[in-house]
Amino acid sequence: MPRPTMVPLVRAAALTNYLEVANSLGFNPTEALRRAGLSQAMLKDPEQRIPTDAAVALLEESAASCGCMDFGLRMAESRQLSHFGAISLLISHQPTLRDALVTTIDYRHLLNESLATQIEEAGRIVIVRLEVVAHVPARQATELAIGVLFRMCAALMGARWQPDSVNFTHAAPSDLRLHRRVFACRLEFDSDFSGIVIPAADLDAPNPSADPAMARYARQFIETLPRASGNKIMVEVRRAIYLTLPMGRATSECVAQGLGLSVRSMQRQLDEAGATFTSLVNEVRCELAPRYIDNSRYSLHQVSELLGYSTQGSFTRWFTTQFHQVPSAWRESHAAKA
Repeated sequence: MPRPTMVPLVRAAALTNYLEVANSLGFNPTEALRRAGLSQAMLKDPEQRIPTDAAVALLEESAASCGCMDFGLRMAESRQLSHFGAISLLISHQPTLRDALVTTIDYRHLLNESLATQIEEAGRIVIVRLEVVAHVPARQATELAIGVLFRMCAALMGARWQPDSVNFTHAAPSDLRLHRRVFACRLEFDSDFSGIVIPAADLDAPNPSADPAMARYARQFIETLPRASGNKIMVEVRRAIYLTLPMGRATSECVAQGLGLSVRSMQRQLDEAGATFTSLVNEVRCELAPRYIDNSRYSLHQVSELLGYSTQGSFTRWFTTQFHQVPSAWRESHAAKA
């Protein structure tokens, strides 16, 4: 029996300002929207649910067509907390930044089912890792998501918001002026992760605007909204694999623990959805491998480690089976096309 198709969705509000940015660059997005299966009418309803892959592909094509490598970040530059929709009131009244971030993770089904976020504490710093789980390259969507997250934190903390750095796994664009203006902190490209590094003390700094009564009211209202249906376990496991694979922790034990499940329970739910943990790991590797290899700043040894292989030889054998080319040949051919 074929496995049920998984179509993660995102609110159309994720593409807020898309048309304005396209127009400012002299780009007519009509054909790009049509190829993505979208329309301007869809974008006018912020609560309309659209396929995440369609939104991601639209941003990539638009950026390439108008030669603007910071297209997604331009969209993020004018985002407000209110663009989060119903959950914005709950976020704004959380007692600390940590609580606000955890709230976005807990209610991600109301925002973007393919956005994977993890809070990783490392001594005096905290890494807020973020991955856009998509079947297509997601440079623009990643910069948009990190830009929106950055602005959310700034709205909550005001002048106290002083992160250590903003990190991206992709290479730097030729023009960094917009990145420097939006983030106003150290930028790290070709990083091992995408996300924001902040001082640990800032994570638990009190939010002076928090109102517990308003937070309770907002949570009660949000709990009445419908939750995601379908193969939720597959979406959750894929998100976890995206986050843990580069750290060498994409094992069934680690992923199940992160989801608050036993390995047996996770496997049973995957069986019911017609999937296996091994097949999902392989799918994620197939999506990430071309992105890592196309970045010339990563050696093939680094790529093999980011994909969870202990030796480059094992990675090469897997890649050749999946893509019918050795990694070095893939890199050369795609560099020539670029």
